[in-house]
Amino acid sequence: MVDVPAHITGTVWKIEKKPGDAVSAGDVLVILESMKMEMPVEAPANGKVDKIMCAEGQAVSEGQTLLTLA
Repeated sequence: MVDVPAHITGTVWKIEKKPGDAVSAGDVLVILESMKMEMPVEAPANGKVDKIMCAEGQAVSEGQTLLTLA
């Protein structure tokens, strides 16, 4: 399992993938909004989305796990 954390404090604006989706390194998984800017969170490696641990509209902290890849 690979944890994918938020790299900034912000709000989850959009979740781009769902559990079971195959992803490649660099694919956008989640878009965070911070200080009126959209900040993409990208897959660090190839894999499949295992669990989503956030929801659209949720406030998240830097380092908080947003999802896991298998």
